[in-house]
Order: sequence, then structure tokens, then C-alpha cells
Amino acid sequence: GTTRALLANMITGVTAPYEKKLEIVGVGYNAKMQGKDVVLQLGFSHPVQVIVPQGLPVSCPSQTQIAVSGTDKRQVGQFAANIRAIRPPEPYNLKGIKYVGEIVRRKAGKTFVSGA
Repeated sequence: GTTRALLANMITGVTAPYEKKLEIVGVGYNAKMQGKDVVLQLGFSHPVQVIVPQGLPVSCPSQTQIAVSGTDKRQVGQFAANIRAIRPPEPYNLKGIKYVGEIVRRKAGKTFVSGA
């Protein structure tokens, strides 16, 4: 079953490439292409440079979006997950990198109760 699924994914990837889109949310957070690498500004003290694997087309249609596409489903998904892992969306302010269409559950912050 696994071998059949892997072969089917390879055939599907050649006919219609797989694509994962990531969205960056946060004030001052952005991404840009620098040569073949992706440079991310994510609120750290330094820009984060991500080296793109050989044969994997990556583009930044805007400063807050990253599109990863390719024929290998596993490689596309793994590279998108690696980028997302740099700054995953946090549940309080919803800042970070998330997949397009991903729903992040928002948590309530601390509430102040005056003691009597």
C-alpha cells in the first residue's frame, strides 16, 4: 500500500506540481528572496537565512507570502514545515508563520481581577 501511494504521488507530482503556501503574520515580519535563498525577518535580533534545496522552486509573491512548489510531495511538505518551524503561529497574538487556510485557535490572555 505504501509503495503504491508513493508511486501515485510521484506520478501526480510530475503532471501537476505540489504546492504549499505560507503566510507571515506580524508587524515587521517579512520574507524576501536573496539569490536562491529565502531571508526572513521574524522579530529576532538577526535575519534568518533559509537555504533552498536543489530542484525546489520557491518564490515570494509578496513580502508576507512564501510559495513552495515541486514534484516531490515529501520534499515540498518538509521544506514548508521547516520554514514554519522557525516561528510557528502563537495562540495569543497570532503572530508567526502559518499555512494559508490554517486556522489557529486564539487563546484568551490573562485577566485582571481585583481582590476585595
